[in-house]
Amino acid sequence: MRIIYLHQYFNTPEDRGGTRSYEMARRLVEWGHEVHMVTSDRREGSRFSGWRQRTVEGIQVYERAIRYSNSSSYRQRIRAFVSFAVASARLAAAIPADVVIATSTPLTIAFPALYARWRQRIPMVFEVRDLWPEMPVAVGALRNPILIAAARWLERVAYRGSTEIVALSPGIATGISAAGTPVRPVTVIPNAADLDVFQVPPSIGESFRERNGWLAGRPLVLYAGAFARLNGVGFLARLAHQVRIIDPDVRFLAVGEGSEKSKLLAEAGALGVLGSNFFVWDGVPKKAMPELLSAATIATSLFLDIPNMWKNSANKFFDALAAGRPVAINYGGWMADMLSETGAGLVLDPHDVPRSAALLRQRLRDETWLASARRSASELATTRFDRDKLARQLEDVLLRTTGCEKRTEAPDEEIAAGPKLG
Repeated sequence: MRIIYLHQYFNTPEDRGGTRSYEMARRLVEWGHEVHMVTSDRREGSRFSGWRQRTVEGIQVYERAIRYSNSSSYRQRIRAFVSFAVASARLAAAIPADVVIATSTPLTIAFPALYARWRQRIPMVFEVRDLWPEMPVAVGALRNPILIAAARWLERVAYRGSTEIVALSPGIATGISAAGTPVRPVTVIPNAADLDVFQVPPSIGESFRERNGWLAGRPLVLYAGAFARLNGVGFLARLAHQVRIIDPDVRFLAVGEGSEKSKLLAEAGALGVLGSNFFVWDGVPKKAMPELLSAATIATSLFLDIPNMWKNSANKFFDALAAGRPVAINYGGWMADMLSETGAGLVLDPHDVPRSAALLRQRLRDETWLASARRSASELATTRFDRDKLARQLEDVLLRTTGCEKRTEAPDEEIAAGPKLG
């Protein structure tokens, strides 16, 4: 197959953030398909005009410089979304392909996919990572009734225009079905465990501990992800404050970037835990994450207590499973149910920090529970969320929409040249 893959925020292991599209695309290339990734270059120093092309492990990557970060204002984000949608539509329509796949967020990624589908008369697969506009409306980020109506219109158009839809969680699949659009086949393919990346020797984590004297042999609770309003990472600072009262040796490390970082630092400072048992580091590229997770006793995934967030499929959750680390979360939903059923972690009460602190401290000091939880996490990663297995499911969806036959070996011929870039 020749595949156009639209993702505004494509990351490789050299970058900060999730690498789902990279991991899926490189496997599709290994299995004999031709992948053209249309994305943006969000780095602050990027000032080139038009499109730039490069090859990443056989993936043909087309980039346009469009500034965006977790610290951007809502207005800046909307501008970036629209700018990329308009620019990428023409390019996507010019790349000869058998199928186009667009992965959200943002929802505006549907525009270039729909345009390429119409111009080339090819099937479209829409991958839904978050339900929009349900999510921004629920947290109050999207309040303008005109913009909400426009987003809901685009959501319906994207679903109707898709040949098939991929949802990243069962809750998202339910939300798609409830959107009131004609039924389209929906396949749930959650975020995945990259076993080849995160299963590292224990010496990797031990080396990290030796280099950081504040940690040494103490228990470590790790958060590695966005410091966005939705994540509510201040909960971790409050948790560290309560845990220090009952077990001052436990250490907490928050690693990331985002609009709420200064607020987190201020809250941790006011609580008196910053630099004591609670540490905040800048974000790191994905390739540095195996070392952090190897050193962690328990990893965390955090969100504000908003039921709409319970449908998420957080990368950090699956990275922890891949590393064989118990996961502590502070929200309900399908991941909370899975932890309760398998014993691969624990669910903390976001409204009762002292109680959550006592439970967390108990688990951190229970070697029998930790060993069992690590085994359960590894088993989940291997049996249910192995990236290779989930990538095959995505390949099956794409093959089904095109009617192409499966290829398991890379083609001998070179990848055909893409369009001329302007």
